[in-house]
Amino acid sequence: MAANDETPGTEAAEAACATVEPAGRLVLLDTTHRIAPGLLSWPAWQTLHAADRVLGVEPEHPQLPALRAAGVAVELLEVEPYALARTLAEAAAPGRSVVWLTSTDGDPGLTDALARIAVEQSVQPVPEIEVLPGSWDLPGYRLLDLVSVMDRLRSPGGCPWDAEQTHASLVKYLVEEAFELVEAIEEEDRATLREELGDVLLQVFFHARIAEEHEADPFDIDAVAGGIVEKLMYRHPHVFGDVHAPTAEHVSANWETLKAAEKQRDSVVEGIPLGMPALALAAKLHGRVRKARLDVPLPADDTPGARLLREAAAAADTGVDPEDALRAAARAYRDAIRAAERAAGD
Repeated sequence: MAANDETPGTEAAEAACATVEPAGRLVLLDTTHRIAPGLLSWPAWQTLHAADRVLGVEPEHPQLPALRAAGVAVELLEVEPYALARTLAEAAAPGRSVVWLTSTDGDPGLTDALARIAVEQSVQPVPEIEVLPGSWDLPGYRLLDLVSVMDRLRSPGGCPWDAEQTHASLVKYLVEEAFELVEAIEEEDRATLREELGDVLLQVFFHARIAEEHEADPFDIDAVAGGIVEKLMYRHPHVFGDVHAPTAEHVSANWETLKAAEKQRDSVVEGIPLGMPALALAAKLHGRVRKARLDVPLPADDTPGARLLREAAAAADTGVDPEDALRAAARAYRDAIRAAERAAGD
């Protein structure tokens, strides 16, 4: 065969190949409602601007104003959910690029339906399907959900019980949840620990939501978080500044100095809440006296309160937290009671 001879049919095959268009492309653009609309990744913006069609179904989708402001035309479909997958697959015709703006509910069942179409090839030709994260949640994103839930519960049409609560009415729940958290820590029950942390967090968000409604001095959860961020940064100059504090002792000393300058207290007992558990309160008072090097004798009478106060001070002097020590003894006593009850039942 001569060098320039071709295999029979080659020209026809090449002609046929030349007419085959590249497969269509269907991009499922996934975004999150928890960040400001328009904060999309660069690949997402490139894909949106290069697409032949950008489709969606929600007239109130949070990304729509930002996309339209950027010159991206979004066509809103009126299609039943069961027919959405086929509609999108057919829209991504050969040589065409289609972007689907994922709905805020995540379009449940859509990816499964598209997978069935691809396997069964019920749409011809089957487009290339890609999921593109246009934006994603940052750490702490579920806290934004908690803000939304609390707002819904507290607002008109929400929960009547939640709407009636005040800072004062919630105090008992805050105390109860705090002690339940302490118990979970002491029992080393991680499942309960996670749950109780959530219950305590709920109390913080609940109080902050109530505070928003104050007529004279409203504040919200962002003000609460902002305040503690500023306090932490101020009291950690060895982390956020140029103060040298190589040991925990240095850190503690710096902390006390900063607190004293910040609070401008007239007495060492200021800032000690009298609502603390009694043993913890006694140890805290004694610790402040010792730090200030004040000569304040402990009560010498033989009343139960005086004896307990002396015991709490003695424990604190040896580095033992009297509240923890008594709670540990009480837990052991509780276990002994249960053992006695089981023995009596045998």
